[in-house]
Amino acid sequence: MLHLGENVVIPSNKIIAILDIASLNDSLVNKEFVQTAEDEGFVKTITKKIKSLIITTENIMYLSPISSVTLKARFDKGYEVL
Repeated sequence: MLHLGENVVIPSNKIIAILDIASLNDSLVNKEFVQTAEDEGFVKTITKKIKSLIITTENIMYLSPISSVTLKARFDKGYEVL
């Protein structure tokens, strides 16, 4: 399980990618991808302060207040929320 912020926890095996939101904004194609996903209801925003985008196998993307570096470190260590 990976804690994405607030009270949102998802199974680690459902994660496809953890991306830095700032790097996504550098590309028009990436911006359009995220905007289309939002428009079609595939994006869940955890809080207003967004640092990372998590893409899952469940056709859901999360906008998280936790940095992609921190999330990746938690993922790599098998960080569990009890």
